[in-house]
Amino acid sequence: MTSSHAQQSLKNRLAGETSAYLRSAAHQPVNWFSWGDEAFRVAKSENKPILLDIGAVWCHWCHVMDAESYENDSIASLINEHFVAVKVDRDERPDIDARYQAAVNAVSGQGGWPLTAFLTPDGRVFYGGTYFPPEDSHGRPGLPHILKALSEMFQKEHDKVLQNAGDVEDAVQKYLARSSDPVELSESLVDSAVSAIAREYDARYGGFGSSPKFPHTSGIELLLSRYDRIGEQWMIDIVTNTLRRMARGGIYDQLGGGFHRYSTDEKWIVPHFEKMLYDNAPLLTNYVHCYQLTGEKLFLDVSLDIARFANDVLSDQADGGFYASQDADVSSGDDGTYFTWKMSDAQNILSSEEFQVAQLHFNIYETGEMHEDTTQNVLFQDKDTDVVASILKRPQGDVDKTLHSARKKLLDAREKRKTPFVDTTIYSSWNGMMVSAYFDAYKAFGDTRLKGFALKTLKRILRENTIQNEFVTHRASAHGMEGFLDDQVEIANALLDAYEVTTESAYMKQAKAIMDATVSRFWDEQDGGFFDVPKDQTGIGALKITHKPVQDSPTAGANAVALQVLNRLQAITSESKYREYAERGFKHFAGSVQKHGPFAATYFLALEEFLAPPPHVVVVSVVNDPVGTELFRAALSTFRPGKTVSHVHPSRTNDLPASVKALAQSYEKPVAFVCTNYSCAPPAYDVEALVATLKSFAKPVHIAR
Repeated sequence: MTSSHAQQSLKNRLAGETSAYLRSAAHQPVNWFSWGDEAFRVAKSENKPILLDIGAVWCHWCHVMDAESYENDSIASLINEHFVAVKVDRDERPDIDARYQAAVNAVSGQGGWPLTAFLTPDGRVFYGGTYFPPEDSHGRPGLPHILKALSEMFQKEHDKVLQNAGDVEDAVQKYLARSSDPVELSESLVDSAVSAIAREYDARYGGFGSSPKFPHTSGIELLLSRYDRIGEQWMIDIVTNTLRRMARGGIYDQLGGGFHRYSTDEKWIVPHFEKMLYDNAPLLTNYVHCYQLTGEKLFLDVSLDIARFANDVLSDQADGGFYASQDADVSSGDDGTYFTWKMSDAQNILSSEEFQVAQLHFNIYETGEMHEDTTQNVLFQDKDTDVVASILKRPQGDVDKTLHSARKKLLDAREKRKTPFVDTTIYSSWNGMMVSAYFDAYKAFGDTRLKGFALKTLKRILRENTIQNEFVTHRASAHGMEGFLDDQVEIANALLDAYEVTTESAYMKQAKAIMDATVSRFWDEQDGGFFDVPKDQTGIGALKITHKPVQDSPTAGANAVALQVLNRLQAITSESKYREYAERGFKHFAGSVQKHGPFAATYFLALEEFLAPPPHVVVVSVVNDPVGTELFRAALSTFRPGKTVSHVHPSRTNDLPASVKALAQSYEKPVAFVCTNYSCAPPAYDVEALVATLKSFAKPVHIAR
């Protein structure tokens, strides 16, 4: 007999959801619920296990499983008869995803998307995995086989199911608690983390680890910071080789700019083609900082191309705001064909001269790199233009011009194809990341358009995603008070960046208010550290498990970013409470975080800034003074990781930290002070003196090894 909930129209349940991923399932014959009390009530009343699907609109294998299984009438019938089915968008609910990823990993040793978990009616995991095929193959059970076995197990071995669920819950709670013995905070912890990153380095192809290969953006920032501080050449060599290799590879969109999510191979050639805002934001920062440090044109070009991609594809230029992602596929059976090329297609678009150059440069041949369709080529830089010029016996300048023309024609032709779906949701945390990255680019290049759009976006977030008592919601249409730790700290961090580039104290005060409210709502008074959700929100199912995210996976650990914000607020305001909270937070995680290596790089970057505070540059001048403006611009554009910049009017020096106040009050003409750790360098009255001071001040004397 069909249950009452199975008779309900699916479109009445998911068609009205805010998530594009959930709406895409409204037509499916599976009787999906969205996450909420209703699904758990039905599961309890009908004594059925829950099938939980966690995925995302950009996820290729989520589309595959949807098409193969959830749109299959016979499989849907099995699900509807024996399970209560719940679908979750991991971008919309990272709190749900984090807990169930940990639980499924404890059960199966697997994680990722789609995440397929089987729960007791109270939301505890007793079995799970990722993608399941629609039928048994290669010794691997298909989804129907699993559905039948688990339904029977739930009914006939109920006590065993509950015991398994309890064991998994205990394991997840211990894992997420990250409790450890106290460890003394010292620079040796940072050294150990950097050594761990170095051990993961792939000297041949760049990056860290083997396939699949992800950009470890926080690890790159830590190496850049460590190189700036102690100057060991191998550190910058790792960074430059990695960033060059990525920029030459298929993981980088050679036509449209921007990076795909990761590479399936160690050479960075064949990517998973989705493009995420949260990947491109820190990658923009990586390339900007590397350009500032090296002056290499490639890093400038890639930086500008990432911003171009974000402007053209992932942003609302009219009202401000960055969109969440661009899909990999244009249909359920697709695998990135929008971005790939058959040789014949390229030949039909380009002149014979253009094709000759493009073929050699981008490696376009009859047999391409895609495994599912070997006629499809992923564009990557196989040969530099000087090599192409030598092969074709043409001047390199002509080859460069021809390549530019070919690239433009290929891009124009690609834009006429059906384009992958763009999720236009504006998530606060990810927008905060890209706003900060745009400010980084503005500081380096002086492009006021980047600054202007970053400010427009920040104002939209404050207008639409911030509610009473300085609480930042995850998105504008969030239900009630749905907002997470990373929303608070990424927006606070972006506000501090806005304060630096505009000199408007209102941004700093807003950042301070949000961070003070975050301490009140998220801080664990007993043990230290921040919870990922407000501590008065216990939730349902596995959401009752507490979690303090510090690991960089896939974005920077929210606690690590919180510690960076506390460091910055202490530097700007001199209020000791921020350093006290930071110290407790660092100590809380110090023991457990060491085992994460490259995945805890943001924590160790913040710890380095805590132990050896970066310079605080204070420029004192009247408004629009040419010398003061030049000093301020130099302070912004000179590379020193973690530095803080303030530009104040002589009449407002009382707002400054105590270490600078007395010096600034002796103002006679435009001047810049570079201070750290309660000591200051001699005042700088011109750009050359300021840059020299900023590059050298408070660095240890490097002894060659």
